[in-house]
Parts: sequence; C-alpha cells; structure tokens
Amino acid sequence: MNFSDSFLWGGSIAAHQCEGAYDEDGKGLGIMDLVSVGDYGKPRKIYSQLEEGVLYPSHYGIDFYHRYKQDIKMFSEMGFKALRISIDWSRIYPNGDDEKPNLLGIKFYQNLINELLKYQIEPIVTLYHFEMPINLVKKYGSWTNRKVIDYYLKFCKTMFEALKGKVKYWVTFNEMNHIDPQTEATDIFTYIIAGLKYSELTDKKQTLATIGYNMTLASCMAVKLGHEIDANNQMDCVFGIEPVYPINCDPENVLKAFMQTDRDFYQIDAMCNGEFPKYKIEEYRSAGISLNITDKDLEAFKVGRLDYLGMNYYASSVAKYEGADGKESALFGGLQNPYLKTSKWGWTIDPIGIRYLLNYTYRRYGLPIMITENGLGAVDKINENGEIKDDYRIEYLQQHIREIKKAVEIDNVNCFGYLTWAPIDLVSATTGQMSKRYGFIYVDMDDQGNGSKKRLKKKSFNWYKSVIASNGEKI
Repeated sequence: MNFSDSFLWGGSIAAHQCEGAYDEDGKGLGIMDLVSVGDYGKPRKIYSQLEEGVLYPSHYGIDFYHRYKQDIKMFSEMGFKALRISIDWSRIYPNGDDEKPNLLGIKFYQNLINELLKYQIEPIVTLYHFEMPINLVKKYGSWTNRKVIDYYLKFCKTMFEALKGKVKYWVTFNEMNHIDPQTEATDIFTYIIAGLKYSELTDKKQTLATIGYNMTLASCMAVKLGHEIDANNQMDCVFGIEPVYPINCDPENVLKAFMQTDRDFYQIDAMCNGEFPKYKIEEYRSAGISLNITDKDLEAFKVGRLDYLGMNYYASSVAKYEGADGKESALFGGLQNPYLKTSKWGWTIDPIGIRYLLNYTYRRYGLPIMITENGLGAVDKINENGEIKDDYRIEYLQQHIREIKKAVEIDNVNCFGYLTWAPIDLVSATTGQMSKRYGFIYVDMDDQGNGSKKRLKKKSFNWYKSVIASNGEKI
C-alpha cells in the first residue's frame, strides 16, 4: 500500500506565532500576547499585563496577518495539498465572554480560507492552539472553571457556522496533553495551554487534573457540535506524543518506559473510547484528586468521539531509571538517549520513533492518522551567494518520511497526511525566538523582531516541492 493519491502534503502554522497585528481590527489580548522573547537556555518571561520596553513576539509574528496572500502563493508553488492554521479566539471574541463576535475577525479568517481554496489547498483549522483571551484567565480562572467550556463552545459554533462548507477538517485543541498532575510541569507549558503558571498554583495536582478533564470534556462537546452543524465535518484533536524507551531490558525499566509513554494517552482514550478512562479516575483517587463527573459529561464522552487523530512528533526519550539523577532531560521530561543525535535545542533526532508511534496509536484506536507537525528547528545562514543550504533539514525530513512510508506500506497504518512544522519561519512558542527556524521559506527577521520580513526560498523549498509532486516517491 503506497500513499494514496489524496494524501495531504503540507504544513502547519499557528496564529500567535505568525499573524502579528495583535491589536488590529478588534482583536483582544490573548495569553501569548503577554509572553516575552526568550534566549538560548533561558525561558520566556510571562507578564500579568503589558509593560513598556518588553519585547512580545506575538505582537508582530511574521506579519502573516497582512502577508498571508503572498505566503499562501508560495505554499501553492511548493504544491501544498493542505495547510493547518489556527484561529485566534481573541480575534473572534476579544474578551472570550463577549455577547457578540468581532465581525472583522471572522472576515479575516473567511478571506484566509478563501485564499487557500483558490489554490486548491485543503484548510485544516485548529480552534485552540495556545490562544485564549486573557480575560477568561483573569475573570474565570481559565479551564479550572466549567463556564469557560461554554464560552469555548460558543466560539466553536461561531466558526463552524462562519466556515461551513469550506472547511472539512477541524482540530479542537493542540497539545493539551503536556500537563499532567502526576509529573512536574513548567511555567511555560502550563501557561501556553491554560494561561496559568505552574509555580503559582496552590493545589497543583488537583488544578492540573481539573484543567485536563475540562479541556477533554470541551473537546468531546465540540466534536458533537461540529457534527451537528455539518455532518461532513471531520473532527480531530492534536496531541504531541513521543515514544519513551527503557534504558535497558530490566523489566523494571521496561515497565517505567511503558507507563511514561502511556501517560500522554488518557485524553485520547477519553476521546476515542466513549468514556473518561477508569484507570485515570482510580489513579486520581489514589492521589487524593477528585473529579466532578456528571451524567451530562458521561453522555458527552459517548457521542463526542474523534473521526481521526492528529499527531505532532519531534523526538523520543528514555524513561527515568535507578541512578539517572542529574542526567540531561529531554523534551517532555524524559532522559536523553545516548544512541541518538540531538538538535541545537537538545531534541533527539529519532526517525524510527515516528513509525513506532504510528503503529502504537493506529493499533490502539484504529482511526486514520494525520501527522500534523514534524520538523527540525535549526539556525539557518544565508551564504555569500544569497542561498540557504539547509541540507540538515532535508536529511531530517527525508528520514522521517521514509519511516512513515514503512508504516503505511509495510505495517498497513492508515496515515493520510503529512504536515511539517512549520513551512515558513515563525516565532517559537517555547523560546519566542526567530533564530529557531523550521521553514522551507526564510523570513528576514532576528530574535528582536528586526529585519525586512522578506521571504526567501531555502534549498529545502524545491526539495519538498519534488516530494509532493512525486507523492513521496522522490524523497
């Protein structure tokens, strides 16, 4: 079985990382509008309000808000079959609890979708990609409050209706799984997901469990709503997951690796199996955590099942083991694998891991899978001839696409799309940097937001164009 003729080749971007125009056309203040630029090895700083002299990268992004037609034309030149975007909630409902939506915000996304359709590019729309109106955090306590679910569903309904007949593939949330009450979290991860700092939570375990449950419930309710508004809607939730390997074949370490890999799957279980998993409820009960699960919730889980799964894959890690104290930590809290190389930002490069995950996930749920993010962040340099020879990126993507082909052709996994992160350079969510570049298209900007914003094709641009034209035969 080869890639189907309808295989969706393309890329993914997020509003807060590329749009800019943070205070234009009625947009409200979102949580990422209060996060400063970071630096190598230094986290981004989170502010409670806008302050003079602080650089907030979301305020300018790469000016996609004004340049999207130019950028989409370049994506079309590469032969894109799909582009995943996100809708900034604060552009539609500036405060989150507004009575009526901001019509200028709706119009922007309608125009954006129309531009994609003009080039026969399938739009894939994420409804929540770390973009929440800050008012919902300050006034209601973010996802700790069930009232926020109602406001989220109102926002979803507005966009389902505004884009009906034009958007088929929807994503309820992006990577909500990075906070779990059984593990230590960081301020940046809890903030980008829920607008709250981990260090400031009083009852950390209970709060994270409540947030995770309410977001999972909200996703199931949004799926039901999406199906009701348009039966053709295909509903998904995107998860950032990774395989976690044991350091050796000691059964104790093998069990730890299984448990650490499986930790990120409880929300997928809830969205695919028709109920919030009993094993998670018992785990919470043992830890003194309680959930308020109503009869209405039980029904929502039954009817709000996903149509397909979105998978963001970048790296793998090694489970913690006896004597591992002080070992370098990997992306999501595991340990570094001594058998693998790492990127400049310390992320392991493990192409086989994507095949592993595709098999693990497909056999567990039997749902079609789309790779919604995969890419290499690197420092790209323009040479004396004005060229950007990013052979390291081409090599990274080649290796991963080969493993996806094996999963499809040998393992019979139903994978129907591959979207790179990101097809154009944009602001990093975790560091706020521009120098951590992923794109096939270079954007002339530095970490301080300086530059012409001119777009330049990298070597990988024509390489990916060839991959798409050959439907993955020429890698």
